[in-house]
Amino acid sequence: MQLSRGARWGLRVATGLVLAFLYAPIVVIAIYAFNDRRTQQWPLEGVSTQWFDKAFHNQGVRDALWTSVQAGLGATAIALVLGTLAAFAVARYDFFGRESVSFLVVLPIALPGIVTGMALNSTFTEVLGVDLTLFTVIVGHATFCIVVVYNNAVARLRRTSTSFEEASADLGAHSWQTFRHVTFPQLRSALVAGALLAFALSFDEVIVTTFTAGDGETLPIWILDNLSRPNNLPVVNVVGVVVILLSIIPVYIATRLTSDPVQSAAPGGGGDKVAAAPVP
Repeated sequence: MQLSRGARWGLRVATGLVLAFLYAPIVVIAIYAFNDRRTQQWPLEGVSTQWFDKAFHNQGVRDALWTSVQAGLGATAIALVLGTLAAFAVARYDFFGRESVSFLVVLPIALPGIVTGMALNSTFTEVLGVDLTLFTVIVGHATFCIVVVYNNAVARLRRTSTSFEEASADLGAHSWQTFRHVTFPQLRSALVAGALLAFALSFDEVIVTTFTAGDGETLPIWILDNLSRPNNLPVVNVVGVVVILLSIIPVYIATRLTSDPVQSAAPGGGGDKVAAAPVP
């Protein structure tokens, strides 16, 4: 589609305005992380990296970061197993209520976080009588992390032909061999992308964590608790920058993985070309 010079410039300006609208606040926080004073004022009177050193040696920040990493890894592991199994059931088998199952698996990510948090809190504390610990945080995060793994896996399975799996079975391979050598290579990039997105979602979660963490603190909860304390504000800005970076990395990698053509996921990465074995 050919666009006039004015239209092209208009689209560039519009794109720039959209990006500025989305990311200008993040840039401001990143700039304040280098402020040499405890109070925030614009423009900065001086630049310093002292708050990065203080944040690194802050035991509360380190404990909260480790808790966030543990919660993210645990929720991602659960999401990988359950999301992949659900994707296989929906994409590979025809049964009554299949679309309803797919809808119910995806629904948790659309529910308000405060509703999910309240429901989990009531279930853990009143119905099951379980103390709120890291385990309850992991389970709470897994409820919505499953969705991104499921979406990636089911989309990849629906785009790939079952002919490879059928050929494997015809050649005498059992189910595990077929999965390991045929299905998994096709799914690998989608699962890695889903796991990275799930970890990023878990790492940033605040509302569900508030209802399921008990006395524990993840990094976003630490930020929320210290945001109103003026003496800690510079350190909070630094931690905010760290959270932003730790969120960008997995999302970027996941985007790169899911942009690869599906043919590259086929066994042997051969695209549309399939090497024929010599016939004796």
